[in-house]
Amino acid sequence: MSGPSHVRETPIHDHRLLVAALESGCKPPSAWRIGTEHEKFGFYLPDRGGDPALALRPPPYAGERGIAALLEGIGALGWNRIEEHGQLIGLSRDGASVTLEPAGQLELSGAPLETIHQTCCETMRHLDDVRAVADPLGIGFLGMGFQPKWTREDMPWMPKGRYQIMRRYMPKVGDLGLDMMTRTCTVQVNLDFSSEADMVKKFRTSLALQPIATALFADSPFTEGRPNGFVSYRSHIWTDTDPDRTGLLDFVFEDGFGFERYVDYLLDVPMYFLHRGDEYIDAAGQSFRDFLAGRLPALPGELPTLRDWSDHMTTAFPEVRLKTFLEMRGADGGPWNRLCALPAFWVGLLYDADALDAAWNLVRDFSRDERHALRDGVPRHGLRLPFRQATVRELALQALEIARAGLARRARLNARGEDEGHFLDPLFEIAHSNKTPAERKLDLFHGAWGGSVDPVFTQFAY
Repeated sequence: MSGPSHVRETPIHDHRLLVAALESGCKPPSAWRIGTEHEKFGFYLPDRGGDPALALRPPPYAGERGIAALLEGIGALGWNRIEEHGQLIGLSRDGASVTLEPAGQLELSGAPLETIHQTCCETMRHLDDVRAVADPLGIGFLGMGFQPKWTREDMPWMPKGRYQIMRRYMPKVGDLGLDMMTRTCTVQVNLDFSSEADMVKKFRTSLALQPIATALFADSPFTEGRPNGFVSYRSHIWTDTDPDRTGLLDFVFEDGFGFERYVDYLLDVPMYFLHRGDEYIDAAGQSFRDFLAGRLPALPGELPTLRDWSDHMTTAFPEVRLKTFLEMRGADGGPWNRLCALPAFWVGLLYDADALDAAWNLVRDFSRDERHALRDGVPRHGLRLPFRQATVRELALQALEIARAGLARRARLNARGEDEGHFLDPLFEIAHSNKTPAERKLDLFHGAWGGSVDPVFTQFAY
């Protein structure tokens, strides 16, 4: 989840400023960048001389072996501090940040980089730094889509004001919102567009193909130590979080869709908060339209600024989110090689004109019902979900081939002369085997692990 915006405090006197804020994201292809984000679960390593009752449990914020101590250690490696009420809640450096999700899940929001080679190196350096600091603290990290062992009540809460507001509001609008906050992890990639028309084509293509990414990255089959009946329970959770700010956004596929229509959507998303100084003001459920008219109950008579608008844009959670770039939000968290595979998948599909044409042709005749059938069916059935005369696996293989060709035409080579296509190898292996990461863990659970999820913390830790 995002932190407070750094957009300037420009007052909004005209609805057109909201549209212009989105339009400002248009960039020539030479300026397109790749921003990769990933989250991971912390846990106390067993057999480190501490309290045995803490083994595998998520660390709290405070304490000698807490998340704050971890951030302090990472910050000493040359990062700038981000504080709230004097408490360290994040780090920043050179366009990247390290932040905390509500239950202490550690997130790297990578800098905007030119190639997947660079973003993968950035991810590896981050994981090396985290291990170097976390290991002496007896903390390990796991990449999965959903916390496999601990209950909602077992999860700690981080001292961030926006999370306290969301924590109070979430149970009013859905049954699983608190699980989304405390027990999920994702990997996502943020990509650019050149114009409104380019944005629309990329938005529609990526929205229709988001269930394919969900299937390929499905890695959340356990809840509280037992199989939950899903391959991506993280994806299912979004269906019962908050209907006002989640989902497939059917209007994106309607004639006339563009920046202004997305602004209209955002204006109808209920607010969460306002950020003033070091304080978060609770505006949960209130209307940004009222704010534009100076009638916001939380701040009567005051008009919003572009910073307020930027903050508000981060509180919508559709499968693909538009800001001054497009965010692909459909994948479960996972191991390091899949953190590099997600940007490869979407860059290959969206950053090459021929690949984008081919990807759009793959999905352009999907009906609304078919798009929803994919979205609703993939969390439970993954690659095996029937679709038309085949399954999602065949659709995934077609998309992967398009992405590989797109990366080959991009021809961004590393020092060994390799293009970015090799980052797709883990996804091709998953699709060819027709077995998601979740199903492989289920095989281990019912076999070598003897009905326990505890081995996941050692066998699949970073």
